[in-house]
This record gives sequence, structure tokens and C-alpha cells, in this order.
Amino acid sequence: MTDKIQAGHGSGGKLMNDMISNVIRKILGNESIQLDDSAVLSVPPGQIVFTTDTFVVTPIVFPGGDIGSLAVNGTVNDLAVMGARPLYLSCGLILEEGFDMETFTQIMRSMRKEADAAGVQIVTGDTKVVPRGKGDRIYINTTGIGVLENELQRREIAIGDKIIINGTIGDHGVTIMAERNQLSFSRGLQSDCAHLNHMIAGVTKKFPESIKFMRDATRGGVASVLNEIVKDRPFSAMLVEENLPVKEEVHGMCDILGLDPLYVANEGKVIFIVEKDRAGDILKILKEDAHGKDAAVIGEITGEFKGKAYVETDIGGKRILPLLLEEQLPRIC
Repeated sequence: MTDKIQAGHGSGGKLMNDMISNVIRKILGNESIQLDDSAVLSVPPGQIVFTTDTFVVTPIVFPGGDIGSLAVNGTVNDLAVMGARPLYLSCGLILEEGFDMETFTQIMRSMRKEADAAGVQIVTGDTKVVPRGKGDRIYINTTGIGVLENELQRREIAIGDKIIINGTIGDHGVTIMAERNQLSFSRGLQSDCAHLNHMIAGVTKKFPESIKFMRDATRGGVASVLNEIVKDRPFSAMLVEENLPVKEEVHGMCDILGLDPLYVANEGKVIFIVEKDRAGDILKILKEDAHGKDAAVIGEITGEFKGKAYVETDIGGKRILPLLLEEQLPRIC
């Protein structure tokens, strides 16, 4: 086994077969990854949920995770917020010639660790190698399949419904930016990269009719998700500034970089729109999970500024949260 990725690792020949056998299948699971180009799967009766995502984050290793854990968790969460129980993932790899085999092995181990913890299997994949200088070490595409258990999406949202998030805002995006720029004063920052399917299932099983909408707040952050929810609708989303859970380190870094935490990406946070009478009960259940211990009611659905998201500030003013024209932080996932 060589210590660097070579062109031959994508050729279909001996190098590629050795890498698949001795690294990819050995780590991700000989018992699950099938050798054919496609996987034959057993899926429970009912509707399936299908998603795909591509991960190009830089740096590829960061406090709290790496591109491998991000790929698994991001895809699992996309299924979970649709009310699905995630079952299977594929793993498509684009590797740059010269990429360090030790780091590649670490990333594969991260994928296996997160897949096992989330309760999903990585069942098929593909590997391509691009010439040195034509890629950026590694890109990962993951496709996920789950079975629909709770049809939660697009219940009728009403004025008075509460907005809940399961924890602190902006951790992932700020951590990536600090690492990318090697900021020496960024100690203590860590990505919130996590699989949330178990937490989500815990609350949806107890309150299947009370959760009206769920969405993971990744690129574009909390503000972008809320804008999507209220666009062209006869209501608005109001956030209460003093209720927003933002770590001091994130606040400080955003002030330095000129960023708004509400637009910064998260990789372990879900926005819930819930019936107002059940908000307290749902919050209690979320707080019982490690990924929901900092959950908070951060706002509500109102009739003011219809079709807009806005913040009620600490001094009593109101600030509209417009849709971003451009991405604040490129390549954060």
C-alpha cells in the first residue's frame, strides 16, 4: 500500500482494488459494502425518502469533525428532517493525486464511526482520481435513502406557532473560517457537526401532530431557513434577540469578521416550527438529548412584515433579515 494517492487508484486495476479492499471496505464494512456497482437493499413497506449531497469543505479536518463525518451527518440529517428513518448511504469519492493515504484512512474511519452511531449502512460507492493540482485533496458525495415514518413537512403553519432551535448558532461556519485563516485567537471554537436523527425521532414520536416544519440550518444559517419558510406566505418569522443561543466565542469571532451569526452555517442544528401550546413540552424532550441540551424557543410566527423574517432587538427595535445575495462563507460543507 502506497502512502499517497496515485493515478492508478482510480484506474480500476490493482492499486484501486487494493485500496478498496484494504482501506475503504475494510474500514466502512466488508459486511455492508457490496462489490457490484449497485447495492441490492431491503426497504420496509411505505414511502422512501431520497437525498444526495456533495461535500467540498476546506480545511478537510477541523475541530469537531472532518469531511467524512460531515458527509455522513449532513446526509443523515437531510433525511431525518423530512420525517424519515435513515437506512443507507452511498459514498462517492473524488481524490487528488498525491493526497496523503493516512489522512484518507482517518476520513474513512470517521465515516464508519458516524454511520455506526447514526444507525445507517454505507452500502455502495465509487472512486475517481484527478491529476495533481486539479482537485483539492478530497471531495465526497453521499446519497441517502430512508423510510418515511412521520409526514412532518408542510403542516399548516399558523400565527402564534413557536420557533425552536436545538442549540447554539453559527458554531460550524465560524470554526471553519477560523481554521481556514489560522486565527490564533480562535481557541475553544468547535464545529457542531452531528447526526440528529435519534434526537429528532425522540421528539417526533412523542409529538407527531405538533411539529409543523423541520429544517437543518446549514448553508445560509437560521435566517435563510426562516426566509424559505415565510416566502410569499401570509405570515412572518420573528426572532427574539435575547433568546438566541450564541456562544461568546462565536459572537466575538463574528464581530471581528463582520458576520451575522444568523447567516452562519450550522451542521448540527434543526429549526422546528411547533404548536405554541406544545413548545414547552417539545423543548423539554429536546433538552434530554446531548444534541439538544442548549435548545431554546427563539421566536414565533407573527402577522407583521408578512413574508419576511426579522429580529426583535434587545432595545425594542425590529431588524429585517433579508435573503443573502451571495454565500458568506464558501466551502463550509
